[in-house]
Amino acid sequence: MIAIDTGPLVALFDKNDDKHHLCLNIFKKIDEALITTWPVLTEVFYLLNFSSNAQDDFWEFLERGAVSIYAIDKDLMKKCRHLMKKYDDLPMDLADATLVAMAETENISTMFTLDHRDFRIYKTRLGKHFRLLPDRL
Repeated sequence: MIAIDTGPLVALFDKNDDKHHLCLNIFKKIDEALITTWPVLTEVFYLLNFSSNAQDDFWEFLERGAVSIYAIDKDLMKKCRHLMKKYDDLPMDLADATLVAMAETENISTMFTLDHRDFRIYKTRLGKHFRLLPDRL
């Protein structure tokens, strides 16, 4: 399973995004399930608010089940709070915290993200860095 962040999702649905083709090519090659969280989806819809068509296309993508949505319970919220305190020097936002907490909970080691600055710093509770897609920007 691969966790997917806001940036690649926006790039997939914004054809004017400079990372659109990169993310589309990676997306086409992925043969594992993709998973994300509600805070990530909130960011995506906000960043796609320039076009109701882009937002509607994203809704269709979600309804088709192209990406699973991870439920946030009290335990995950506690992990997010801890992570946001741990990385307060960046600072870590809620969407990133939910992705890292979810990845720790579900033993996910790969992140599809355009936010390499932060995700090269974040580590799992075992002290390991995430494998990032794309591997270079």
